[in-house]
Amino acid sequence: MTQNSRQINGSPDLTRRYDVDWLRVFGMTAVFLFHCARFFDTEGWHVKSPRTNEVVSFLVAIAVQWMMPLFFVLSGIGAYHSLAARNWPRYVVSRFKRLAVPLLFGTFVLIVPYQVYLERISHGQFSGSFWSFYPHYFEGWYGIQRGGNFAWMGLHLWYLEALFVFSVLTLPLFLALRSRTGSRLVGALSNTMKVPGTIFLLAVPIAIMEFLANSPALKSALHGFFNQRGFGGWSVLPYFAIFILGFLLAGGKEATQAVQRHRFAGLIVAVVTFAVGYVLVKTRGLSESSMGFALIRGLLCWACLIAILGFGARRLRSSNRFLKYANEAVLPFYILHQTVILAIGFHVIRLDAPLWLEYLIIVFSSFAVAMILYELLIRRINALRFLFGLKPLPGPAGSVPSLSRGCAGA
Repeated sequence: MTQNSRQINGSPDLTRRYDVDWLRVFGMTAVFLFHCARFFDTEGWHVKSPRTNEVVSFLVAIAVQWMMPLFFVLSGIGAYHSLAARNWPRYVVSRFKRLAVPLLFGTFVLIVPYQVYLERISHGQFSGSFWSFYPHYFEGWYGIQRGGNFAWMGLHLWYLEALFVFSVLTLPLFLALRSRTGSRLVGALSNTMKVPGTIFLLAVPIAIMEFLANSPALKSALHGFFNQRGFGGWSVLPYFAIFILGFLLAGGKEATQAVQRHRFAGLIVAVVTFAVGYVLVKTRGLSESSMGFALIRGLLCWACLIAILGFGARRLRSSNRFLKYANEAVLPFYILHQTVILAIGFHVIRLDAPLWLEYLIIVFSSFAVAMILYELLIRRINALRFLFGLKPLPGPAGSVPSLSRGCAGA
C-alpha cells in the first residue's frame, strides 16, 4: 500500500485514491478558468465580450481536448470504488442524491434559469427583471426549438445528467465485471498492458464513439443530439467510452501501472497529435466526420489522460487539510460557478478595460463569491447540502468541521 491510497476496512478494493481527489480539484480549477475565458474566445457562448481574441480561442481549444474527459475517467474510477463499498441499490441511491438532486434543483430553481435570462438579455431577446422572465423560462426547449428557454440538459450541469444516465446504463456491465468471471476478464485485459505502448490502444473505443457521433446517420437522432459538441466540446458518446475505461483502469493493477510508466510518452504523443491535428484541420480541411479526424482526436484525448493520470499517480500521493476541504467543495463549486461567472462577467465586459484585466477581475471576483456562498451557506445548512449533493453534517445541527479539523469526504 503506497502513500497514494488509504485502505479502508482492510479491503484493497476500498482504498482512497488521493491522486483522484487531487485531480478532481485540478479539473475543477481548469473548468473554472476555462469558463471565465469563454467571454473572450471567438466561439459563441451565453454572454460574449465585444472584444474576442484568437489566442484565447487557441487555449480554449487545447483545454477542450482533455478537460471534461478527465472528469469522466475520474468518475469511472470513482464508480469502481463506489460499487466496492456498497451494494447496487445503495449505489443507485447515492448516485441519485449526488447527481440527480442537484441537477433538478439547479435546472428548475435559480442556477440555470438565471443563466438563460442573462443570455436572452445580452442577445436583446428579452427586457425586464429576472422574476418577470422566470415564467417564460418554461416556454420551449432550449437548444432544440428556436427561442426555447427551458434548459432540459441543465446547461453546464449537463455533466451531472450524463453521469447519472451513464451510472444507470452501465450498472449491469459493471456488476458483471465485478463478478468472479468478470474480474478475471478485467485482470486479463489489464495484463496485456504490460507490453509497452499497449495502453494507447484504449484510445480506439474513444475514436469509434467520436466517429459515430459525427456520422450522418445520427444527425436526425433526437434532433441531432448525438452530433452536438456543446457538451464541453464533445458529444456524449465518447464520454460514455471514457467512463467505462476509467472503471477498467481502476479494476486492473497492471493498467494503472502502465499509465504511470507511459506518462512522459503520453505527454509527447498528446503534443505531437494536437499539432498534427491542428495543421490538418486548419490547412488541409480535415473533415470532423472523417475516420482520420476521429482517430486523431481519440488518440489525443487518451494521451492527455495518460499523462495527467500518470503524473498524478506519481506525484499526488498524500492528503492534507486543504485537499479534504477542497474535495468536498468541488461539487457545490461546480454547480455554482458558471452562474456566478456569467452574473459578474455580464457587467465586467462593459468596463472597456484591457481584456486581460477584465479576465482577472472575473476570475478573482467569481471565485470569491462562489466560495463565500459555499462556506457561509451551502456547507453549513443541511437542507442546502442535500440540494447540492453533499452528505448531511454529523452531530448537532450547525456542527461544521473547520478547515483545521478537515471535513467529510465528498
